[in-house]
Amino acid sequence: MLKKFQQALVKREEDGILRTLKPQSKGVDFYSNDYLGLAGNKELQLELLLQIQENPELLSGSSGSRLISGNSSKVTEVENYIAEQHQYSAALLFSSGYNANLALFSALPDRHDVIIVDEQIHRSVHDACRMSHAKKLKFRHNDLEDLECILQKQTGHCYIAIESLYSMDGDLAPIQEIAALAKKYNAALVVDEAHAFGVFGYGLIEKYQLHHDVFAAVMTYGKALGAHGASILCNETVKAYLVNFASPFIYTTAAQDFLWAAIQTGYEFLKKNPQLLEKLHRNINIFRNQNIQTPSSGLSPIQAVLIPDNQQLRNLQRALSDKNFLTYAVYSPTVKAGTERLRICLHSFNTEKEIVEMAEIIGGFV
Repeated sequence: MLKKFQQALVKREEDGILRTLKPQSKGVDFYSNDYLGLAGNKELQLELLLQIQENPELLSGSSGSRLISGNSSKVTEVENYIAEQHQYSAALLFSSGYNANLALFSALPDRHDVIIVDEQIHRSVHDACRMSHAKKLKFRHNDLEDLECILQKQTGHCYIAIESLYSMDGDLAPIQEIAALAKKYNAALVVDEAHAFGVFGYGLIEKYQLHHDVFAAVMTYGKALGAHGASILCNETVKAYLVNFASPFIYTTAAQDFLWAAIQTGYEFLKKNPQLLEKLHRNINIFRNQNIQTPSSGLSPIQAVLIPDNQQLRNLQRALSDKNFLTYAVYSPTVKAGTERLRICLHSFNTEKEIVEMAEIIGGFV
């Protein structure tokens, strides 16, 4: 058995796609999801430190799952706060967005249902579908005609799974049009707002006021909020059903109350500091003005630069690293051959000088 594992690892190394754990690098950050800089924001850290000093019990372990001993008054308070902020009747907190998606798609659809997913949906949704007894179908990325064609052929109940902002191409879903299709065919629309939350205020559901058209939404807090964890926004019936039937919720030890407190404090910090969002979008505009060709949205902090050759992509990333720019390269077969790309993440704390210098290096390779 170990020989089989070793052979698989050797094959990955030969293909140049072996994953290894590395210490955090020092340099100009163009690769993290810390879009608003909250992960290292000193003012926010001080607020959290003061909360701990005033309430050191926030650091106590939860001692069990939320159905046994881990359902503190703090987690209930924060769930009610989140639901109110997003104009949903209920919210259910999880330790990660991955677990939230596992809970949703493994518990809600049954063997008579169909889950229709965008082909670029996050891996967590695909993994959840494997745990479900429902049938999974894929529609072409952001293709409304393909989605409707699939919906027309279904006889049972359907769930539609999309992201509002996709992390690989940095493009936006036509969320209003998809919501209209879901309504037309009486399908339940589930939207993952992992990369849109914080970048577009509370996300695209709020931006377009789609609360009544989106059956459930996932908000994750390890990106723009600089924290950890996630929430599912839904109605009280769905929340009660998940509490009763979602294994990732039932069988997980609850997080410390400090995690829930950090999430609530992050929400309040976002409201008090709108300039962070303004700086982020100013930096996105600066990058877009450098005339680098990209399939990404002009509003997205994720900007993909296609370099359709693994070796050329390695050369570009090495050239950027030599100048202390930290970027993330995505090689085939992780993506289809010919669609290899440099994935650039822009932040509120990047300077115009850094963005222009990075773009100049990229320009020499495209």
